Amino acid sequence: MREKVATIPTDAEGIFMERPNRFLGLVRLEGEEQPVGVHVHDPGRLREILFPGNRVLLRRASSKKRKTKWDLIAGYCEGHWVLVHSGYHRQIAETMLRDERLSPLGRVEGLQAEVTYQSSRLDFVAETPKGPVWIETKGCTLCERGVALFPDAPTTRGKRHINHLREIRLSGERAAVVVLVFRPDSTRFEPNAKTDPAFAEAFWSAVDAGVEVYPLLMEFEPPELFYRGVIPLGEKT
Repeated sequence: MREKVATIPTDAEGIFMERPNRFLGLVRLEGEEQPVGVHVHDPGRLREILFPGNRVLLRRASSKKRKTKWDLIAGYCEGHWVLVHSGYHRQIAETMLRDERLSPLGRVEGLQAEVTYQSSRLDFVAETPKGPVWIETKGCTLCERGVALFPDAPTTRGKRHINHLREIRLSGERAAVVVLVFRPDSTRFEPNAKTDPAFAEAFWSAVDAGVEVYPLLMEFEPPELFYRGVIPLGEKT
């Protein structure tokens, strides 16, 4: 399968220099001596992508009030452009869920975004012929030896979301994690137990309770983003 799901324009290519903090990167544009500040939307570590000397793609910021004039869109890794702007995750997931050909849930008759469950805000509730499905979306940019891994940094928020999905499932309703895997060299998905053992424990507990997991393989060929299909979930170790 190879289906286009989004068009994500970029305006410039540059060389990544450094990352002073989680949300700020410095990039040297072609023909420029001084690096420019770029907004890094993904708070993850992204060490395999955002390292000095690596190629990155940028887009001009739409707001003139921004301190940084550029957004970081993608970085080059293992022969592929990898989307690292997490602001697109909801749009991508919504497009796929609404398209019966692409949706891992099959036909979705209604979709409500930004829904609240207890102290958490989950991404969606989908109405399907078999009842509602509560959904949380995660973006994955880390791959080691063909295994897509999430998260690439400890995430208490991610653990809380997973635990709430487990509670929903135990209450009798369906719950699912949709993982957007942006490394097309991935062959399966697993929680990153080495980086965040607490998240991995919560993840497998949720799976054991019946929470559904859909790792969706994506490929970014600027400016087009393509869906390649569902990859399998690895085994609990």
